[in-house]
Amino acid sequence: MAKPLEVDEYWSERIVQSVNGLEYGTVQIVVHDGRIVQIERTERKRFEAEASAKKPKATQEPINNNR
Repeated sequence: MAKPLEVDEYWSERIVQSVNGLEYGTVQIVVHDGRIVQIERTERKRFEAEASAKKPKATQEPINNNR
């Protein structure tokens, strides 16, 4: 049978800090032997397709292989 997980104020605050300000992403809580041992935050940034289409294209100089 699994051990009951105790979440004290310290971990509650850390979990809230990890979630706070997250627009897109995940917060993963890792538990070992009934204790929180790690909090992982993965944040994603989304960009509008229109914004990237308006970005000016970089100009490239032709490569001259004649030496």
